[in-house]
Amino acid sequence: MTRVVARDRSLESLERDRWPAPPTDASRLVVTAHALRRRPIGELAVEDMRLLIGQDIGLAHLLPLALEVLRDDPMAEGDMYEGDLLSAVLTRGPVVWSELPEARRELDVIVSGLTDLPPPLMQEVERFLAR
Repeated sequence: MTRVVARDRSLESLERDRWPAPPTDASRLVVTAHALRRRPIGELAVEDMRLLIGQDIGLAHLLPLALEVLRDDPMAEGDMYEGDLLSAVLTRGPVVWSELPEARRELDVIVSGLTDLPPPLMQEVERFLAR
C-alpha cells in the first residue's frame, strides 16, 4: 500500500477528534479503547489493534498497520486466539472496504494464499472473498 502511516501520532491526533473521558461506570472495553486512542499508533500491540479494529475505531489508520503485521504473520494473535487479528480485519463491513480499496486488494492477496486455517477462520476468509 502506498499510504504513509504516521506512527508517531495517536488516533486522536490523526482524526482530530478528542473523545471525552469515559464515564466512571464505563466497561473495561470502553476505558481501554479511550486510552488506546491516545497512544501513538506505532506503539500499538497486536492485541491493541485487534481490539480497536473489532470496535471499528480508527480503521483508516489501523488497517494499514494490521495488514503489515498480517503480511508477515497471517496468524498473528492478540489475547484471544491464533489468527484473532485476521478475524477482526476480515469481519469489517463492506463499506470499510469500499472506502479503502487498496487495503481490500492487499487483504485479498494475503488471504488468497492461506491454507490449513481453522474452520471458523476459513469461513471468514471465504465470506470476505465472496463480497
